[in-house]
Amino acid sequence: MDTNNWRPAQAEQAMDLGDWRTQLSPDSRQGAVNRIMDTLKRHLPVSGQEGLRELRKIAVRFEEKIYTAATSQSDYLQKISLKILTMETKNSAGNSQNPPDPGQGNALTSLQQNINQFQRLNLE
Repeated sequence: MDTNNWRPAQAEQAMDLGDWRTQLSPDSRQGAVNRIMDTLKRHLPVSGQEGLRELRKIAVRFEEKIYTAATSQSDYLQKISLKILTMETKNSAGNSQNPPDPGQGNALTSLQQNINQFQRLNLE
């Protein structure tokens, strides 16, 4: 039994964990920030350019935290999509002025739509 076989595989696996970040284009990350911004603008009252700058800072920090914590591109997309879905769901449940859109389907369908949208952004 060769006990040295596990070391190269572990080293390759460790390298692969960081590789997904190099494959994610800056445009894809900017698309994620824009999507977060859109969600924040719908759910948080802002006024003027200063308010928009503050929302952008929040969106950028949020994306950076997820980017840093994610273990893969799929994990990155899922975490962002889930957070956006959570913001949408919480706001819709707590705000009678903006009831949930019945055409959106259930939460899993909405989550999958967000993931698909982020994946399309990454492929372009």
